[in-house]
Amino acid sequence: MGNPFVSSSAATLQTYPEGFRARRGLNWAVVGLTYTSFYLCRYNFSYANKSISDEFHFSKGDISTILSCQFVAYGCGQIINGLLTDRIGGKRAMLIGAAGTIAMSLAFGAASFWGMLWLFALLWGINGYMQAFGAPGFIKINSAWFSEKERGTFAGIFGCMINLGRLFANNLLPALLAGFVFLGMWHVPPQHWRWLFWIPAGVATVVAIMLAVWVKDTPEECGYKNLFPGEADHADHEVKAEIRTVFHVIVSNHIVWIMAIAYATTGAVRQSIDQWFPRYFQEVHNLAMTGAKFQWLGFLIPFSASAGSLLSGWISDKFFQARRAPVAAIIYFTQVGVTFAAAQVTSVNWALVFFVLIAFTVNSTHSLLGPAAAMDIGGRKMAAFASGVIDAFQYFGAALAIKGLGWVLDRYGWDYYFYYQVPFGLLGGVLMYSISHRKSLKKGHTH
Repeated sequence: MGNPFVSSSAATLQTYPEGFRARRGLNWAVVGLTYTSFYLCRYNFSYANKSISDEFHFSKGDISTILSCQFVAYGCGQIINGLLTDRIGGKRAMLIGAAGTIAMSLAFGAASFWGMLWLFALLWGINGYMQAFGAPGFIKINSAWFSEKERGTFAGIFGCMINLGRLFANNLLPALLAGFVFLGMWHVPPQHWRWLFWIPAGVATVVAIMLAVWVKDTPEECGYKNLFPGEADHADHEVKAEIRTVFHVIVSNHIVWIMAIAYATTGAVRQSIDQWFPRYFQEVHNLAMTGAKFQWLGFLIPFSASAGSLLSGWISDKFFQARRAPVAAIIYFTQVGVTFAAAQVTSVNWALVFFVLIAFTVNSTHSLLGPAAAMDIGGRKMAAFASGVIDAFQYFGAALAIKGLGWVLDRYGWDYYFYYQVPFGLLGGVLMYSISHRKSLKKGHTH
């Protein structure tokens, strides 16, 4: 069988007709910006976390309830919307999701006038469901535009697009809360946290219009045919599939379920970091979100996340014959060491370093097991549902983990924050190592 971690030579460079790369670049960039705006309408909550608690006297467990509702709804939406997306197409799915997340962001900000926990949880849950049109949509579109040998690298680059949303959030949202000077001329006073939801909704509106105008579901719609000769996944130019067929093929593949459980561990750690890191530094190290150290962290977390996404996808494509599991196993075990080490530090500077390192590892497995593995398993006809099933478990895992984390933080404080994350990485590593010998993630292929 051989060592699953032995590398192979890089694939030969694919040649395409004149104009194709530019047209694909436009398609990819707009789809990427659209999903970036989805993230801006999702990660805004982490910056409003403490402000909402302070205004309405919510406990950390209450905040975890709001987040868990979003994650459960998002997970259910990934499964349902993945099936729908394979039927209606990626562009239409992303437009539906954009309309929904814009409406819910506006409503969540307006709910600040009443301050009821159940209303916040309901609206953020609906937002989670509508956001769940995004990932299946972008994976559906790009599975048609990229060769099988390019998908790991694509997943890494797309991880960068996602992190642009986080980088934008890390700079814009704290500034809105603290006030800032725009273009050196106009002073913007400190804003209520509701604007952290209203302004991202405006950004998403603009980008959704760009998606409607410029994006196409397939290269064939732009006149490009037979782009990937010899790839069975692209032999059929049709990208829409019958729901019954998609459901049977994906659900009966046991590799999907191994990937899904591993992805649940990724979601548990990823959301524990992303949703709580601003509050951690506010409460443990008394950092202001507009201070220099926090601003550096706001840059370095998405930067390292992007680097992890890029590097892991490139390595799996070029040195592991597009096999995702061996690379993911290595990263999970590395993550275990990093999170355990993070629990030992007390200084703010070392805490900053370890948050960046955890972001690097957890976003590496996020891009590998989500976009890349889903496209490998489902192909262009079934990528959305494969993505939906796998990504759903990321958020089911996050929902359970976040609720548990809120309970731990309320009762035992921040001392157990990093220890809480260690077992998740260990389980993910074991699961990925168990299938690291496989050369294909499709059902029935092992060698």
